[in-house]
Amino acid sequence: MADEEEGGKKKPSLVITIAAIAVLTLLAAGGGWFVGNMLAPPPAEKPVEEAKAAAPAGGEHGAAGEKGQELAHISTEANGIVLLDPITSNLAYPSDNRVRLEVALMFKGAPDVKLAEEIHQDIMAYMRTVSLQQVQGPRGFQYLREDLEERVDLRSEGRVTNVMFRTFVIE
Repeated sequence: MADEEEGGKKKPSLVITIAAIAVLTLLAAGGGWFVGNMLAPPPAEKPVEEAKAAAPAGGEHGAAGEKGQELAHISTEANGIVLLDPITSNLAYPSDNRVRLEVALMFKGAPDVKLAEEIHQDIMAYMRTVSLQQVQGPRGFQYLREDLEERVDLRSEGRVTNVMFRTFVIE
């Protein structure tokens, strides 16, 4: 007590400390929210509404009516993208491992379905020559992607501009 009277200083009260921590917490939360919205703004609802308008009505009979409303596929002749059938094949080594691959091709101009089928068969034949060690890890996948793009470019003589992987699963 003698020290408090001589220095004339009081220790800060518990209420002031809690209030200061609460103010700093609110400032930090507000700043985090502000920066978060600047870096990743909330998604626009417009594409969902357009997809719902493009989907058929639920009252129609047939496959679409039984499943409910479905979104339109990205692969159409209008945008030059052809979605190939899923490719399922054994790997070269070990032969008990299988690979499932879904690929879409982006054509320059109008898509050629016959050429797309030839590319599909070529990719399937190539996947039978690939070993598991060749496609392990991100670098192996990148090499596979480059090899397939090169094969597609040679087969299509430059008419395919992009090879898009939709799924790639090894079991």
